[in-house]
Amino acid sequence: MGCCESSLFRADTHLEGEQKTQQEAHHQNSNHHHHHPSGSALLDPATGIPSFAEFSYSDLKAATNNFSSDNIVSESGDKAPNLVYKGRLHNRRWIAVKKFPKMAWPDPKQFAEEAWGVGKLRHKRLANLIGYCCDGDERLLVAEYMPNDTLAKHLFHWENQTIEWAMRLRVALYIGEALDYCSLEGRPLYHDLNAYRILFDEDGDPRLSCFGLMKNSRDGKSYSTNLAYTPPEYLKNGRVTPESVIYSFGTVLLDLLSGKHIPPSHALDMIRGKNIILLMDSHLEGNFSIEEATVVVGLASQCLQSEPRERPNTKDLVATLAPLQTKPDVPSYVMLGISNQAPATPQHPLSPMGEACSRMDLTAIHQNLVMTHYRDDEGTNELSFQEWTQQMRDMLESRKRGDSAFRDREFKTAIDCYSQFIDVGTMVSPTVFARRSLCYLFCDQPDAALRDAMHAQCVYPDWPTAFYMQSVALAKLDMHNDAADMLNEAAALEEKKQRGGKGSENKT
Repeated sequence: MGCCESSLFRADTHLEGEQKTQQEAHHQNSNHHHHHPSGSALLDPATGIPSFAEFSYSDLKAATNNFSSDNIVSESGDKAPNLVYKGRLHNRRWIAVKKFPKMAWPDPKQFAEEAWGVGKLRHKRLANLIGYCCDGDERLLVAEYMPNDTLAKHLFHWENQTIEWAMRLRVALYIGEALDYCSLEGRPLYHDLNAYRILFDEDGDPRLSCFGLMKNSRDGKSYSTNLAYTPPEYLKNGRVTPESVIYSFGTVLLDLLSGKHIPPSHALDMIRGKNIILLMDSHLEGNFSIEEATVVVGLASQCLQSEPRERPNTKDLVATLAPLQTKPDVPSYVMLGISNQAPATPQHPLSPMGEACSRMDLTAIHQNLVMTHYRDDEGTNELSFQEWTQQMRDMLESRKRGDSAFRDREFKTAIDCYSQFIDVGTMVSPTVFARRSLCYLFCDQPDAALRDAMHAQCVYPDWPTAFYMQSVALAKLDMHNDAADMLNEAAALEEKKQRGGKGSENKT
């Protein structure tokens, strides 16, 4: 229940350590490697995406349940040379972990430099690279996890409904935008662009996998697909160029048009014969605009020109596809026919604290914590007379100063005072952790807030407030499903408490 992890008890969780880590993240570059503490990721305030960092192998092993075969999400299962696993970090963020075969990248420095190059990219159209691991001869990449499958699954292996025409046009535009961004940022090469590299996020929006921005090995092949889909110049010289990426984009356009993975030569014959209707996916049942389809077919045939110089560039892709967007206000998850990822309705009645947390109303949460004072801390500390030392009095004095600052909404001062109290460590107070968690939320530091709420739960495992605070921090981190689960758990604990379940509470 909850997300209490003993490994989260680290000396570096106090403010000074956090500030230092954030400064390191701010100055990161390929020469200044930043490590995630205990697998927790610092968010970039501008994008809301975790800052790029180096992970330890043990973090990723724990996140993927020891690289369990149950966690494999790559399409060819455990038969592929490069496996992709779904994993979950201590802060409950889902990740995708790509594991390379031993010796794919013998030189760790070269692998790290390549990863840092891709890790600098940050865009809403990419499933962004958030880290890498270079332990011994292990080579792994860590990316944002996309929960709603690949374009290949939705186009070729769908169960309930095929992708509607307007959504296919959106996929084409968004991937064109991703490639244009990468090109502008000086990373125009994408290895083996195909329908398996296009993923759908929790809102159903299509994103381009960052894994294709790196080769599968230092000197490995860049195309794993059938030779019929490979750019003709690659067959001659074995080199990926910006123009060969455009060719591959053309094959994706054919997939979107036909709903099948048909060889470009076959499709081009149909296009030249003006058999556009024959090319179109029959599962669309005619629900598409011939004019729009003609534009996309024209763009696909330009991309598939055998002469690389005659192909359009990424700017041209966006300029051609942007005017075709006919349903800009309809969310992608509606067009894809997947469930809305909005938080579920709570299954238990909510108290005033629960209501405030579900609304993410920090002012109301603050009022509630001020009124509750320390009554929930009873029984969490048993102190002998000998422990009432000068140090103890100093510690209680710092808590008192923290309480005064907290009441007066001076949240940065409250963080400093509560951190002094926590760092002494003689007395453990779940309320102090909950209060500092709220201070961090007011200071726009949801990662630190989540960590404190988890500490509060570790001290007092059945305390609803610890769960409520986790739910708010998770919602601030855009992890809305987890936030809804946590809110329900808090409400259930509160209900149990009100029914007289106090005897089963396990305070430590």
